[in-house]
Amino acid sequence: MSFPRRTHTCGALRPSDAGARVVLDGWVASRRDHGGVLFIDLRDRYGTTQVVFHPERAEEVASRAQALRAEWCVAVTGIVRERPAGAVNRDRPTGGIEVEATELAVLSESAVPPFEVDDRVEAALELRLKHRVLDLRRPTIQRNLLLRSRVLLAIRNALAARGFVEVETPILTKATPEGARDYLVPSRVNPGTFYALPQSPQLFKQLLMCAGLDRYLQIARCFRDEDLRADRQPEFTQIDLEMAFVEEEEIRAELEVAIGAAFREGLGLAVPTPFERLPHAAAMARYGLDKPDLRFDLPLHDATPFAAASSFQVFRSVLETGGIVKGMAIPGGGAWPRKEIDALGTKVAEFGAKGLATLKVEEADLTGAIAKFFEPALRARMREAFGAKAGDLLAFVAGPPAVVNRSLGELRNAMGERLRLRDPKTFRFCWVTDFPLFEWNPSEKRWDSAHHPFTAPADWTLKGLPGDPGSILSRSFDLVLNGVELGSGGVRIHRRDVQEKVFSFLGIGPQAAREKFGFLLDALEYGAPPHGGFAVGVDRLVQLMLGLEGIRDVMAFPKTASATCLLTGAPSAVPPEQLAELHIRPVLP
Repeated sequence: MSFPRRTHTCGALRPSDAGARVVLDGWVASRRDHGGVLFIDLRDRYGTTQVVFHPERAEEVASRAQALRAEWCVAVTGIVRERPAGAVNRDRPTGGIEVEATELAVLSESAVPPFEVDDRVEAALELRLKHRVLDLRRPTIQRNLLLRSRVLLAIRNALAARGFVEVETPILTKATPEGARDYLVPSRVNPGTFYALPQSPQLFKQLLMCAGLDRYLQIARCFRDEDLRADRQPEFTQIDLEMAFVEEEEIRAELEVAIGAAFREGLGLAVPTPFERLPHAAAMARYGLDKPDLRFDLPLHDATPFAAASSFQVFRSVLETGGIVKGMAIPGGGAWPRKEIDALGTKVAEFGAKGLATLKVEEADLTGAIAKFFEPALRARMREAFGAKAGDLLAFVAGPPAVVNRSLGELRNAMGERLRLRDPKTFRFCWVTDFPLFEWNPSEKRWDSAHHPFTAPADWTLKGLPGDPGSILSRSFDLVLNGVELGSGGVRIHRRDVQEKVFSFLGIGPQAAREKFGFLLDALEYGAPPHGGFAVGVDRLVQLMLGLEGIRDVMAFPKTASATCLLTGAPSAVPPEQLAELHIRPVLP
């Protein structure tokens, strides 16, 4: 069909355009009938413009306009009029004008929407996702996606200007189940075999370094079959890069340039660089977590020496079994009622702590149920070490180091929120460096790679294997923003002998290594250069830039917590004949 082509968007017109004849195309956001004079708000992704239909000036057009309803798609031709001073809408960029309609073309009608397309109207998440096309018309969601687009373009341009080559790596690849579960795709032409959707382009980008493309970039789609949370989706996007002939600082410097460009182009903010560097051991000691929120202080303190010098048997028995005692000073917590203090114990219990011991800080001493187990001089030294003031609350957790750090680290985050110490307009980046190469998996009773098995050790001789693997540091690092991990990276193993030794320690024998990673090991035989890289989660980055709680509203078509798409109905059953072509017979419980 032929229709009037727009001359302006619904966010473009200003009082300086008064008298111009224009055509606007968009959707009816609202309608108001003032005794025969009809006003509609016409919306597109650029903004909203008020259109007025005067029956005495364009009777036939005004008559047809009475049929207009929400979300009808229309083209309006009219004259721009400047609004009187008392009628200006100062909350809208186009609020100084309106368009007096002279022609109207209905491009398509709309059924009654299941919810109003308005940022002020709350609708159930399931309803929004089922009718995502309508939800995506909301100005806030569109602004989120536009920011995402600017961020991606800024990062791509910044890295391209620094010599990075954009290369697309395969989506259908080989299953190498060393991390989360793979999404598998059956092969029709090779019965009984499967492709895997990539969890990351990790191995391919290392192969590109071996091939001589010394600076690789990709905006990569990745897939992980894992349980979902607010900040997790089965498919996601990351900015992926790799560089040859580099060490850690050079990789971090390139990322800082890219992140700086994203904030400058996306939010108009200058991000201070270089970002703070924080060794993993220091992060765990001071904050209890390897992704600390640096917008506030509230450090953790080692209370093990005080516990050892006390007569408190609960603490002493933990120390005798190799545990530790740590604590933190909560400003003003000493004045909280007992119910709120008890709730702190419930909080740390969520992360495995057996309990929370507390002391109130008075003007001259520490008081509480466990105060009697500490000599006065010991209480004074403890108060000084914690930097506590009168009215504060000292909170302690005793147990295995991993449990103590995690529970107090999460408590620290909760206190940062409760005490309003986390400024939502502040962006605090840090690099967490010097991670362990291996970490103990208590449920499987084995050592795993702290990041992945291709991470280079700080000591290429792997001194510490097999007797003390926990002492071996890696050349990996994480980028953390406001307590959220944005991504990981580091220097890779470029020597086959070292890679095989790491595989062997992780229980991947020569035959399994050949089956799973033979193509990588072969590439390392032919002059592989030292190399390293990084990946930044785009969804998380944009979420944090916008100050949102989750990533759904920065993705066009997200899935639910059960990995389903309410819009399309995926995943869904397929016809038996299609399964037969793939040589698959479903076995249902």
